[in-house]
Order: sequence, then C-alpha cells, then structure tokens
Amino acid sequence: MTDAHEFVPAAKPVIGEEEIEAAVRVLRSGMVVQGPEVAAFEEEFSELVDGRHCVAVNSGTSALHLSLLALGLGPGDEVIVPSFSFAASANAVRLVGADVVFADIDPETYCLDPAAVEAALSPRTAAIMPVHLYGHPAAMDKIMAIAEQHGLAVIEDACQAHAAALHGTPVGAFGAAGTFSFYPTKNMHSLEGGMISTGDAETARTLRLLRNQGMEKRYANEIVGANVRMTDVSAAIGRVQRGKLNGWTEQRIANAAYLTEHITAPNVITPKVAEGARHIYHQYTVRVLGDRDAAMAKLTEAGIGNAVYYPTPIHRLKPYWEPDQKAGRDWDLPETDRAAAQVVSLPVHPALSAQDLERIVTAVNALGEQL
Repeated sequence: MTDAHEFVPAAKPVIGEEEIEAAVRVLRSGMVVQGPEVAAFEEEFSELVDGRHCVAVNSGTSALHLSLLALGLGPGDEVIVPSFSFAASANAVRLVGADVVFADIDPETYCLDPAAVEAALSPRTAAIMPVHLYGHPAAMDKIMAIAEQHGLAVIEDACQAHAAALHGTPVGAFGAAGTFSFYPTKNMHSLEGGMISTGDAETARTLRLLRNQGMEKRYANEIVGANVRMTDVSAAIGRVQRGKLNGWTEQRIANAAYLTEHITAPNVITPKVAEGARHIYHQYTVRVLGDRDAAMAKLTEAGIGNAVYYPTPIHRLKPYWEPDQKAGRDWDLPETDRAAAQVVSLPVHPALSAQDLERIVTAVNALGEQL
C-alpha cells in the first residue's frame, strides 16, 4: 500500500486564505444572512448563464425543489428524469408531489437520451429534467426542441456543470430554470449552497418569495414559502471561488486531455465529448470492462483515489423501487444499468501535479495487464 501522504485523492475541496478572509470579513460586519454578499454573488454568477436572473439558496437540492414549485409542478404531473444521477434529481420531483418518469441515457455522455425522452412522453408529462452529469452538457438542442413541440417546462440540473456549454450556450441558460450546487466537492463551492437561473423576471421573483417564507417585504407574506436562504458567509466564499472558477476549469480540461491521451489500457474506456460540447469534468469517468471491484482495489493500492458515481440507479433505490414494484411498474433502462455497473471516476481536480497525472496513467494502464 502506498504511504498515505502519497495518496492522490479523487476530489480535493479548496478552502484557502482568501475564502477564510472573506468569511471572517462577513462575520465581523454583522450582516450574515441574505445581505449584500448574496446579492453580489447572484450578480456575478449571472455572468455564467448569459446574464439570466440568479437566485441564491442554501443547497442544490433546494434549487431543484424551488424551481419545480415556481413553475407550478405538482400532483398529477409527470417529470422525465434520468435514473443515472444523484437521488436529489428525482427527490425534488417527489417533494412537490409530482411523479417521476425515468428515461435512459446516452452511453457516451451519460446524459438523458432525447430518443428515450420522446418514448417516455405521456399526456401527463409536464416537464423534463436533464442532468448535465459529470460536467458534460446534455443534448439540450434536441431536448429543448421536444419540450417546445409538446409545451413542456425544462429544469436543468446543472449541479455538476458550472461553466459547461453546448454550441456556445452555457448550461443554465436553456431551460425555464437552471440549478447549480455549491457543495464542497463541486468545481466551485460556498461550503454549502445553490443557485437558480431563469430568464423570466416573474419566475425569479417567485423564487425569491419561496426562499424567504413567501415574503419580499417583511411580514407581508404573499405566498407559502420556506426558509432556504443562503448566508452571506457562504456567498462571500462563493464569490471568491467564482473568481477562481475559470482558471480551475481550464486546468480540469487540461488534466482530462492528458488522461485521455495517455490512458491506453484496452479494458478502460475514456470519456467521450459530444460535438459542440464543453465538458468541464466535475468527474473524469471511465468505463472498466471486467472486474470493476478488482480494478478499484488495485488503483487504491497504487495510491490513486477512485469512486463510483453512481453504483445504484435511482429507480433501484428503496424509495422508488418499492412503490414501482407495488404498482407493477418496471423500468427498462439498459444503458443506465450498464453504466452503473462499469463506471469509475478518477482524480481530475486542478490540484493535481504533473507527477500525479503520470501516476494515475501508470496505475490505470497497469489494469490492462491485471484484469
């Protein structure tokens, strides 16, 4: 086993002196919740989504939940969601009382397959929730065309895709709403937090009401809302990270390019990038053809961090599987099941050194001889 200090972690959250100083500055100001830092963060993040309105909240899950509420989704509606994602994507749909309809993925991008979306449409379909998984944009041109043809809302789950784009349009600027997460392992973070982008001013106002107990003016509640505000401490950290995001993103892309060029193991398939897509590599995810558990153990033994995102598709998780079984519903998602059985994510974060990248390549290429 490689010494612990030589281990290359799969992810490495950044909390530097600038982030600490920003947090301390806010704490000393006494204005710590939903104040000027949040407003400034919203304005600065707007630059990433073609100048759309941005509304900060306390998590990516809250961003998804409030987006669905603001767009009027609820009981009786169906929302098409990929099963190959983190459970929050589907959980948000369930939380508003709507029904989740799972659709299969494109095997190369791991994002919703537009053909599968069309096959999943029903008279009750009200929205589509594409997930820009691993930082690769979903096929938004085709998905938006389907949505427009059938009068459906589109809520983008861009929680892993800050600064990703398709044909020059950034994710979060396609649908009625785009959602982002600032969890510590994301490409930028605010310790914890989320952001919603929308091109509609009235939707933005509704989102602001929903995050603050339904109030714009204190004690003048207009709708039923919740408390999912972002703190100014989180916003201040997010602003620092936003300023670093462009450089970090370019480094991730460069690290991914190195890995793709140098990984040659025949039983390891490196990520594909769709034409016109800007993949920002929240995760660098390969497929292992063979014994994945053995491959992961060998990588760990070589001191290379690795993880599976996601080993169990959402439709096979207890809160979804059991009700579907009782209803006699069985989803046919072969590409989803295949991906869940084969994928492994390798380190790609901007803190990697040239030596780290070489070690990753060496360890992965050795799998070709050992599996």
